Amino acid sequence: MTQYLLRLYIAGMTPAARRAIENLDALMADMAGQEMDMQVEVVDILERPQLAEDERILATPVVVRKLPPPVRRVVGDLSERERVLVGLDILER
Repeated sequence: MTQYLLRLYIAGMTPAARRAIENLDALMADMAGQEMDMQVEVVDILERPQLAEDERILATPVVVRKLPPPVRRVVGDLSERERVLVGLDILER
């Protein structure tokens, strides 16, 4: 079973951040029946600016796949599911 660790970086609870959280939750629900363990962390860079600096976060919302390596990033509200899955290398084209 493949283990995925995703971090969603937001800058406050903006409308774009809310959409990204909702879209990521929906994506996780759709992937629930597959042979993978997905964990998601939501990080508000206004509360944890040092983490954002360490991770070189320049735009939000952005989801970062930390595990398995290599790191992958997708910026935006995550509304285009196929683009998100391909960008995070969870789904092949």
